[in-house]
Amino acid sequence: MLLDREEYIEQAYFFQTLRERMQQSMSTQDLLMAAKQEILATTQLPYAIDFMAGELRLTGGFATAMARLPHYFTAFQTYLIAEAEKAAGRFDFRIALDILEREAEYRAKDPPVQGIFLFQFEVLCRNRLGYDRGFDAIAGDGVYDESWRQWISILRRQVGLVDFCDMLYVRSELYRQTHEDEDKPVLFGAKEGRIALANRQKDPLYLFAALQRHLGYPAVPRPSEEDAKRHVIPQLQAKVDRLEMRVKLLEEDLHGGINLSRFYGPPGEQNKSG
Repeated sequence: MLLDREEYIEQAYFFQTLRERMQQSMSTQDLLMAAKQEILATTQLPYAIDFMAGELRLTGGFATAMARLPHYFTAFQTYLIAEAEKAAGRFDFRIALDILEREAEYRAKDPPVQGIFLFQFEVLCRNRLGYDRGFDAIAGDGVYDESWRQWISILRRQVGLVDFCDMLYVRSELYRQTHEDEDKPVLFGAKEGRIALANRQKDPLYLFAALQRHLGYPAVPRPSEEDAKRHVIPQLQAKVDRLEMRVKLLEEDLHGGINLSRFYGPPGEQNKSG
């Protein structure tokens, strides 16, 4: 199901607001309610936010709420939030919100289906999200017709085995110009075919960069180096501290035994606590 333009505009603002305000000392539920006050009441999004807030209280997340609103949120939107909410996952929740914001802004401009697919596919590739469930989520988007869904199913089975450039090229108008007897539906234009042909046997990132430049779909957000270090450095520091403590204990053991007295408080404090 495709939404009205104002719905996508408000969705983009909602995802942007959540992402920017996550650093504040507010609970996610309070953030949802605060954002709801700023959303246009003429859209369906306030009702969706109410449902998400209720699901958040029950389950601690809102991907399940989005899954129960398939007429409003696409399966791909739900998939991204579900992956970001995984406790053991490596997909940053803020990156997921940034992706959803950019996609909603893009959809508000009535974009071509080719741009939507390439953006979603690049999201899967760059963030190393699962292809099986990822392609299922993409295919569940109402923007794709039956020809697209069949091709996405083929791509799901052959990705990693067949060069994506070749798969895109044979479904382009450029390929049809020299293979008139081909009966498979054309899904991409001649421009996309030329770009795919020029990037065969190259790094797939070059293909995505060229397609993004020429088709104008949003650049896929990625974690900055600063964000990555913010989580790594404290972990490394904690490991260094533990190693230093172990080295000190080993040195004490080699020099006559470990002094355990420093782990206990003064006798007077122990008596008081007793």
